[in-house]
Order: sequence, then C-alpha cells, then structure tokens
Amino acid sequence: MSDFAGMEELLQDFLLEAGELLSQVDNKLVELEKRSDDKNLLNDIFRGFHTIKGGAGFLNVDNLVSLCHRTENLFDKLRNGELSLSPGLMDTILSATATVREMFNELSSHVQPQAADPAIIASLEAALAGESLPAPGATAAAAPSLPADTGGVVETAVPAATPASAAPGDDINWAALHAVLTGAPVPQPAAAPAAAAASAADTKPAEARTPAASPPADLPAPSRAPMGGGGAPQQSLQKETTIRVDTVRLDQVLNLSGEIGLTKNRISNLKTHILHGRTDSETLKALDMAVNQLDLLVSDLQNAVMKTRMQPIGRLFQKYPRLARDLARQLGKDVELVLSGEETELDKTMIEDLNDPLVHLVRNAVDHGIESQEERQATHKPEKAIVSLSASQMGDHIYIEISDDGKGMRPDIIRAKAVEKGIIDAETANTLDDRQSLQLIFLPGFSTKDQISNVSGRGVGMDVVKTNITRLNGKIDVISVPGQGSTFTISLPLTLAILPVLVVRLNEQSFAVPLSMVREIIPMKQNEVQRVSGRATMIVRDEVLPIRALSSLIGWEPRNIPAYGVLMHAAGSTFILAVDGFVGRDDVVIKPLADIKPKGIAGATLSGDGCIVLVLDMEELLTSTPSDTPNSLFTRTA
Repeated sequence: MSDFAGMEELLQDFLLEAGELLSQVDNKLVELEKRSDDKNLLNDIFRGFHTIKGGAGFLNVDNLVSLCHRTENLFDKLRNGELSLSPGLMDTILSATATVREMFNELSSHVQPQAADPAIIASLEAALAGESLPAPGATAAAAPSLPADTGGVVETAVPAATPASAAPGDDINWAALHAVLTGAPVPQPAAAPAAAAASAADTKPAEARTPAASPPADLPAPSRAPMGGGGAPQQSLQKETTIRVDTVRLDQVLNLSGEIGLTKNRISNLKTHILHGRTDSETLKALDMAVNQLDLLVSDLQNAVMKTRMQPIGRLFQKYPRLARDLARQLGKDVELVLSGEETELDKTMIEDLNDPLVHLVRNAVDHGIESQEERQATHKPEKAIVSLSASQMGDHIYIEISDDGKGMRPDIIRAKAVEKGIIDAETANTLDDRQSLQLIFLPGFSTKDQISNVSGRGVGMDVVKTNITRLNGKIDVISVPGQGSTFTISLPLTLAILPVLVVRLNEQSFAVPLSMVREIIPMKQNEVQRVSGRATMIVRDEVLPIRALSSLIGWEPRNIPAYGVLMHAAGSTFILAVDGFVGRDDVVIKPLADIKPKGIAGATLSGDGCIVLVLDMEELLTSTPSDTPNSLFTRTA
C-alpha cells in the first residue's frame, strides 16, 4: 500500500511546485558563486528552501525535512555573515540540493525517501560548525582535451552504460542507446565522485548516481549514492500528463466555443429555411456568411486550444546552468552559461522531448567546444568562456541556438577523420565543401577522440541528437569558425498537434508527406529519366538526384507511370519521390491507427471530402526500404 494513500493529489501538487522551486534554487546558487555578497539572492534561496521544507513537513516526509532544515540553516548563516561562501561549501550545498532532488524522485513513486547520505549530513554539520571544507579536486578529474590538431570537433557525451567494446563504427543497438538516454534503468559501473558531477544531467536512474561533491577525507564512505550535482530533474518513466494553463486562455476557449454554438444555431435555422424552399439570394448569402463566420471561429478556437499546450521554454532552460557549472568544475574550466529567450513558448510535448538533445549539446559545448584554461591564455582569450543558449520565434517556427566562444571545428580534420574511420571514402570527402563537412559529425560512429572517457569518445551521440530532432519534424545545422567557436541551430515547428503536409495521390489513394521535407514539385517526363548504376535518376539544376517511387516504398503494385516528382530531403539525403499526382497543401491533425502500426505510416487524417488520408513516416520508409529495389517504372524503352 502506498505510503501516501489518500494524499496522491497533494503529493503531486507538492512535487510540481517544489521541483520548480528547487530548479530556481539551483540556478540562483550558480549565480551566487559569481556574486557571493548578493543578499537578495541569498534571501531568495533561503525562502525557496523554507517553502520546500514546509511542504515536506505537511506531508510528514521527515528525512526530507531534516535535510532541508540543515541546508536552510547554512543559508541563514551565510546571509547573516556568520559564514562565507567557499568552493568547498558550495559543493556541499549542491550535493544537498541534488539529494533533495533524488528524494523527490522517490516521492514520485509514493514511497518515503531514504535518509540522506551520512557523508552529506556530516559535511553540512561540519559547515554549520564553521569547519573548513576542502574543495574536491576538480581539475585532477578533468577529461583529456582534444589534441590541438583535431580541430576541436564537438562530440556528444556517451552514457557510461554503453559497453566498453562498442568502439566507433560497431553495430550498436540504437534503440537500447536511446533507452539509456531517456532514463531507462541500465547496469552502471561505479563512477569516481569527481566524474559523477558531469553525468548528473544525463537522465539516468537515481540509484546509479554518485555525490556531486566529495566528502572530506575524514568522513565515512557514503552508504548510498545520491543523485549527482547536475540539478536537472529526473525524467520519469511516464511523461507528465498535467499542464498549467493561464485562466485567460481558458476564458478565450470558452468564449469561442459559445460563439461557435451561436453560429451553429444560425446555420441550422438557415438549413431549415432552405429545406422549406427558401432559396432566394438573400438566404443563400446569409448561409455563406454564416459558414465563413464558423470557419473563422473554428480556426480561432484551434489556435486558442494550441496555446493552452504552449509552455515557456525557460522551464527547460533552467536545468542547464547547474549542468554547465558542474561539468566545467569537473574539467577545470571557467564557463558561464548565458540564457536568453526563456519566455519563448513551445508545445509542452516538444519541450519534454528536447531535453536529451539539449543536454548533449550543452555538455559538448563545455567539454569540447571550450578550450582548457592554458589554451585560452595562449590564444589571448578571456579566462571566462561563454556558452550561450537562446530561443526565438520566427513565423511558425522556433529557433534554438547553442553557441560557444571556444576552439571551433576544422572541416579538413573532420573529413580526414571520417575517411580514417571508414564512414566515407576519400573520393566522397574530396567533393564536400566546408558546410557539408561539418554535417559529418552527425553520422553514426564519427568521433575525433583517440581515448574513451566517461564523458565522450565512442563516436555515438550526435547522430542520436539529430535523430531526436528529426522526430520532432525539426532540423539541426552547425556553423563553426576555427579559433572562434561553434553555433548549433535547431529549427522546430511550434507544435506537433497540427502538421502542415503536402497531399499526393497514388492509385487513387491520398497520402500526406510532411511539408517541412518538401522542396518543390516537378513534372516527370520519361525522356528525362536516366539510369546511373542501374538506378533511375533525374538531373535537376545540374544535380543528379535519385528517384524513389512511392509505390515501391510502400510495396504497392503500380498502375500508372508517375507523372510528378516531389523533390524532398529526408533521412539525410535529397531525392525525388515519384507519385501519380498531388492534391495540394493542408494542415492536418494526425490520428494514430488503433491497434496497428503499418510500416512507414505515422497515422491518418481526413480530407475535406471525408476520405481517409494516410500520413507517411518518410524517415522509416526510406531506412527500411533498400535503395536498390528494382523499379521497372522508369526503365527506358527504345
């Protein structure tokens, strides 16, 4: 039986409020390191912890109350000037907040959390008594920097649970890797205390974590392993199903639904008149006006409902200052993460799915993008490195940028490494320009690391980032200037609930393809189709592009010779999708097919005439269908 039987609703409310408060406390602690004499910051931190302690007390979570009380006392002494902030004291405080986060995870399972690690309690007591706390040897645990001639290629951190034998280029179970990245339980080797801080923001189970700060040497070894100092909330196995909505937005939905009801009554009244023979121009004009009014109201209601799903991306961004701080400390670097555009709104489901890619990119910027202190001094750069994370909205898309002022990436080194690892051949490498060369970092198995560390080096990760972004119908691009830094730009639609599509036809059946993948529509003439290495191709603006027939992709017997080609970019390649015809552009709401999942079908929707339109999953179709499937449709006859 649950330890909180009858209090589930109160518990969920507490975890939601306290989780946000703790994230704010973590960010303010990172700021406090820079402005240790800021009394307002200390007061805010004290109040946040006091509120968490009060909620825990109401729920009778004694172990959490005890830990919060000791930490709160530390904040009180700091703001009263009885203690001064030191690196060792800050590490102790961050270890305590990380343990509080771990207790939240245990509470989410409706069980009383275990007592805090005795080592952390002893460190808090020592700090309260005024004893000097040693700072962990962060620089000693720093991962080796990339050699100067590698070009500083940014690479994603790899979870420690990846088998050591999985060298770059091996056949890796990507589904298993994704499970690791999203928080599924996996066997985990023990990590050194100093190294654990870097992995804290990875979404691993709480039981696999180690303390963010090492206890003083004379304290007993910890009997349990609290969550590391990343400060980012754990990703639960089940996604959060609740959402906060501004009452103003709900009022707008209510008002629009009322107006739709009035317009519906007007149309029903006009329908009755028409059925009784009133078909004069005035009645038909009134019907036309009422239908147009209903169309506008439904569109407004749709937009208003979409806005109820929108959340400020700052709720996601607030996890990363603590992550960047802990990793920089582990690596012996001085890095500041600068946030902007936190008020930009994005669909809640997309915010949840963005966490893993952004964790990877922020970690990479700190680990590989930023040079060591010695390298920055040698190149006369400021001692403090800057990593920027920003969000903005342009039209119906959101743009997220992660940039750093580090070493940048050298396209020639990237090409050479890709050839060395057998990812591409030398002939292909010679045809790539600098921008295309940078895209090689998103290929599976790419890495410039000669040594595998707990942070990176196995050549997996950036391809997972790109895959996750693509699943959100987004794109990721990279620009880098050697010696000046790199910028990763993610482009995402505002929402996944409504998908802009191009509706095409094959054998009298309508199919929809995501409009984000479509470049243009071109007519196909038999005399323009050429065969290269046995495959059908067409030349479009001096570029030879392969032709993929939709009929062969879905395994249908073709009835007609394709009349049109849709120039598309998907699954990392540009090609021409051959179809019988097209209907046009539309915005659709995708509905899953109950109890079945046909290959390459993302779902279904209804067209304006009530017919079913299947929405294609182009990524799955292209990766599951061999590109060398014979295609007699384009066989040229004499």
